[in-house]
Amino acid sequence: MLERMSEVFDSPTDWVARHVRRYVESDGAEGHSYNGWPTLLLTVRGRRSGKLRRTALIYGRDADRYLLVASNGGAREHPEWYRNLLADPDVGIQVGRDHFVARAHTADALEAARLWPVMAAIFPLYEKYRAATDREIPLVILEDARAVQGMDTLPFAALVRDRKQE
Repeated sequence: MLERMSEVFDSPTDWVARHVRRYVESDGAEGHSYNGWPTLLLTVRGRRSGKLRRTALIYGRDADRYLLVASNGGAREHPEWYRNLLADPDVGIQVGRDHFVARAHTADALEAARLWPVMAAIFPLYEKYRAATDREIPLVILEDARAVQGMDTLPFAALVRDRKQE
C-alpha cells in the first residue's frame, strides 16, 4: 500500500500540501474541516504526466453528489485539477474517513444555476471570484462510482481497497 500511496503527488502549493498531509495522516479525522469549511481530497490523473495528483478542495452536497468549484481564486485560467479531470473524469475522493472512486462532470447551465447558491452559501468568496474574472467558473459534480462496472480497475480503486484492508 505504501508504494501506491507514494505514487500520489500532492499539491505544489505549500499551504494546500500541508492541509493534505494533515488530512491523510489523520485519515480524515483532521483536515475535513478547514477554517470551518468542509473539504475533501481529490485525486486526479495528470493529463500530460499520467501521475496521480491530489489536492484539498471545499465541497458542497446535492443529495448524494459532491460539488466543487473550479475557481482558482478567480484567476484567468482554470485550476490544473479541473483541466486534468476534463481529460479523465474518473477520480479518487476522500471525504473525512470515507475513500471512494467517483466520476466527475461539469454542471450544465441549468445545473449550475441551481447549484451555485449552494456553494456560494458555503464559501461566499466564490461570488467575488466570479466577478473578478472573465471566464466562466465551472461547477463540478462528483458522483460516487463504486458500483460502476470497470471502476474497480482504476488506480483510485486500488487506493480504496488498500484503505479497507488496513
